[in-house]
Amino acid sequence: MCSKKKNPQKFIDFTPDEINNYLHKFKKCVLEGRYSISQNENRQENINFIEDYKINTKREHEILYIYCKKHKLDFWGTLEDVDIYIKVNMIETRRGDLFSVVVSFHKKNFEIKYLFR
Repeated sequence: MCSKKKNPQKFIDFTPDEINNYLHKFKKCVLEGRYSISQNENRQENINFIEDYKINTKREHEILYIYCKKHKLDFWGTLEDVDIYIKVNMIETRRGDLFSVVVSFHKKNFEIKYLFR
């Protein structure tokens, strides 16, 4: 048996209504505490970002949604405008509830091609 790393397929054909619907569901998951931010050895950028900015908060086929949000954050007493890179996966539990996993949550460290602005 051989193991090959698969390249994820990128979807760029979403409508504004589909994105708004997804964001509404994601916000509901966050407000109800049904989400986590990946913080394992492969997600050190997430851990560093959460610690640096004192952010408080935790495999199936997946479609990862990527966002970049500019926000003013307190970096140890200095306010900074930060481009926050956010990658989200939303899954449905066996009971039919939605659960969001924040796969990446850190400063943007490369250029992003935006579908909408």
